[in-house]
Amino acid sequence: MHILHINSITVNFGGREIYSDLNWVIGDRDRVGLVGPNGAGKSTLLRVLRGEVEPDRGHVARQPGVRIGYLAQDIDLPAGLTLLETAMIKPPELNQVESELDAIERRLADPDVYGDEAMLARILEDHEIKLAMYERMNGHRHAGRVRELLAMLGFAAQDYDRPTESLSGGQRKMLALVQLAVAAPDILLLDEPDNHLDVVGKAHLERFMLNYRGGVVIISHDRYLLDEVAEQTVELENGKLTVYHGNYSYYQHERELSRLRQQQQYVTQQKEIARLEDMIDRFERWARQALSRKHMLAARQRRRMLEKMDERGEIIDKVYDQQLMDFKLSGWRGSKKVLEFTDVAMAFDDDMVFSGASFLLRHGDRVGVIGPNGAGKTVLGKLILGQLEPSSGSIYVGPSIRIGYYSQEHQTLDRWLNKAPLDLIRNIQNSSEATAVTFLLRMAFTYEQVRQPIRTLSGGERSRLQLALVMLQQPNLLLLDEPTNNLDIASVEVLEAALDEFVGTVLIISHDRYFLDQTVDRLVAIQHGGCSEFNGGYSEYLEATGAAASLAPRQSI
Repeated sequence: MHILHINSITVNFGGREIYSDLNWVIGDRDRVGLVGPNGAGKSTLLRVLRGEVEPDRGHVARQPGVRIGYLAQDIDLPAGLTLLETAMIKPPELNQVESELDAIERRLADPDVYGDEAMLARILEDHEIKLAMYERMNGHRHAGRVRELLAMLGFAAQDYDRPTESLSGGQRKMLALVQLAVAAPDILLLDEPDNHLDVVGKAHLERFMLNYRGGVVIISHDRYLLDEVAEQTVELENGKLTVYHGNYSYYQHERELSRLRQQQQYVTQQKEIARLEDMIDRFERWARQALSRKHMLAARQRRRMLEKMDERGEIIDKVYDQQLMDFKLSGWRGSKKVLEFTDVAMAFDDDMVFSGASFLLRHGDRVGVIGPNGAGKTVLGKLILGQLEPSSGSIYVGPSIRIGYYSQEHQTLDRWLNKAPLDLIRNIQNSSEATAVTFLLRMAFTYEQVRQPIRTLSGGERSRLQLALVMLQQPNLLLLDEPTNNLDIASVEVLEAALDEFVGTVLIISHDRYFLDQTVDRLVAIQHGGCSEFNGGYSEYLEATGAAASLAPRQSI
């Protein structure tokens, strides 16, 4: 059943029209993947659905009583509380219903109410409605449902006393999702909930979404997650929504076929339009030369044909490709032996992160580093960079190796946050303003963005700027720590193509399963305080270790 309708909405943001005359319907059990390039307005659209942003024209209609839950990209949790204390905070809607029930019960205790049959009937009817809402929100079993959701999303009882400040970014999102889902809203709007989750965390999230008893709309750049969860893929691009009734792989295939058909139809129609315009020119020329009314009417008739095509919306648009970053890595050979860990252990005081790490990277290797959050993957990267010293063992980096480093949290940009991308690139390139601007435009920045402070850029824009810095460093060893977290899928595909052509060595720390399958042929797994190697891609690793079965979606509790 359709419970949410977008009717011909137009939204302007910052003086720019994001979309115009947008229409969409969402059902009560839909599983929707909302995709599109960074900056297309996906997050804004979720805020419109929630009612946080009012459209300039058109309206959003909900079925009576429909409740919407919204998980934003950036999560704020109360400080000074434990995980369980935070999870147990009741949603505002549940608190409101409890207050209304208390008020009703106080009125029912009033003897005067029982002397007025009509008033008593109204209060009892209201009481029945509020009780039904209270049941739907799991009010009668709030504490138990919180614990069920915590387990469903990967938390164990030993996590309950952890302060929220100690949680990872992915754990903070899952905790916020528990707070949201406990009241069982009819539709969940999830804005990149999988960012910073490890593979096990993503599996928990997939199971939760597949078994949720309401509608789910998710913005995500994880192609495997979208394939697993989405039954409908909705593309937002160039201010238009296109609905595909299938998962991400289906969408990819159908979109390509649709674009091919559209381009063929466009070419055919343009030939017909050119033929009609040529006839109009000839008839008008003959009408002027011979003062012929017949030719004048013929020209008007054909011009009217073109005008009607336009009025009826029959003019087929040309297929435009999204502006993508022009990301290319030159690379160079350097040392044949690029990097070697020999029995490396790393500890902070008495806290052992990992031990026994031994692996060798030679020129041209493509290696992925995997493991759960907190296992020490980023620590391994800092050891390679020389930012940390190992507790024991040795690390060798070839003498002619130049490292291009991409940091997960964009730390390489920290000291430039109040400067513009233009300032940063000119400093790195030692180039003219015109050269730096041209370079940034090639990386899909706009003229306005190259001069605004880096702190105002979105996560995806900062990711592209970091990649631009890596490109300028001309490395022969790439060390990439979660490079896909904030990139849209089209940009990730550009990165994949660049890595495929790169003449050098690649070490990628990532939880993006699809990305790893496309880019690496060997894995270093850090888990349970140890380190092991596997020859093969990520999907092969899951099959070989038996992890594929344990991560597969199954019925939730």
